[in-house]
Amino acid sequence: MRIRHLAYMSLMALALAGCNDALDTASIDLSKVKNKVEQPLPSRILADMTKKGMDRNSPIMIRIFKEEGTMEILKANQSNRFEVIASYSICAWSGRLGPKVKEGDRQAPEGFYNLTPANLNPNSKYYLAINTGFPNRYDAANGRSGANLMIHGACSSSGCYSMTDQQVLEIYAFARDAFKGGQKSIQLEAFPFRMTAENMWKHRLSPNIDFWKMLKVGYDNFEVTKRPPEVEVCEKKYVFNQQAGEPFNAGGKCPVMTTPPALQVALATYDKQYQADYASATKKYDDVAWYDPTEAERKAVVAKQRKGRDLAYAPTGTALAAGKMMKVADLETMMSNQSSQQIARGGTTANPTTASIRMATAAPAPVDPVAQQPAQTGDIAVASNIPTNVPIPMANPMNPMVSAPLAYAPPPPVETAQTDTAKKPPFWKFWAKGE
Repeated sequence: MRIRHLAYMSLMALALAGCNDALDTASIDLSKVKNKVEQPLPSRILADMTKKGMDRNSPIMIRIFKEEGTMEILKANQSNRFEVIASYSICAWSGRLGPKVKEGDRQAPEGFYNLTPANLNPNSKYYLAINTGFPNRYDAANGRSGANLMIHGACSSSGCYSMTDQQVLEIYAFARDAFKGGQKSIQLEAFPFRMTAENMWKHRLSPNIDFWKMLKVGYDNFEVTKRPPEVEVCEKKYVFNQQAGEPFNAGGKCPVMTTPPALQVALATYDKQYQADYASATKKYDDVAWYDPTEAERKAVVAKQRKGRDLAYAPTGTALAAGKMMKVADLETMMSNQSSQQIARGGTTANPTTASIRMATAAPAPVDPVAQQPAQTGDIAVASNIPTNVPIPMANPMNPMVSAPLAYAPPPPVETAQTDTAKKPPFWKFWAKGE
């Protein structure tokens, strides 16, 4: 009897594993899709929108977390706060953690990108595609090169974020409906990982840490406000939710900037908790750091997990599954052995060399989310700590309260990169109206 019971449990485990694979892709039967461009969202998602107080055509934003291989769709509710309405396991992404630097480095971009209706490509050879907009103003100011970096189907990536066809069908529908509702620009935020105190400490030895600290300011602004931050570029750096009396010049000197007072208070409250968390992480992981796996190592983990199983797609796996915490000395040795590979990848797009690890004898200073520059210590807390009556800025391109819906024009069939150069009214003018 016991043997029969164990056999039954084993069969159930295999069945559940198969179900989990199915849930990683959306549950749409593609053979029954007559018009992929106008395919409506599944009823289960529409029901969830209703439950969360979201309009079908209200604005969205997209967040990507490379390390855990997750893409989130967040949607504005009746309070104009954005919350997760759908989450997808990224089927394939190439390279390692870190930004895209040059054409051919196989890196998927990290940063803040604006998506317009022209970024949608219904005629993609990868089922459906959304151009990420790389290079944006920040990338261009820093001499980064590359084009046609997409969110698309087919589960095959060379610098893109590739999903299954079922997943991209839903993601495309989210964007289409938001544009039909009048949203002018969807913000795509691509991060290496969730920028918690623990993760920032684990990755402290990466040569990308200064870039990630800059991205973290935008991450923090969203965590506090639950609204996409207003993004500008000056002195070849990102700045977020800043008021200025002069235009921003991506490569020029930053104008005099100020943070709205209520937001400044909210960020300071958030930062206080983060600094406590950062101190705890420092003690917990004092002599260890994270090893970021190669793409081949990620694929190897997936191949081992799915050995003998016939799948229609080939996921590249998550860095969380293939990476590990290591003693700093051991990490030095491993990265020294990979130094030739790092040079081939193009410097900052790969993990630290032995030399860069030795130079990083202490954790780099975290970023002050208010001053938007390195601070003495720490990072940030939770939006639930912020009083509900504190007014929060709303970036105009994401504003659900548009005067009239935009006409939805079919996007061009060619997959070309878009830049976020459109002039936008200052966000605080809309905020002042009670947005």
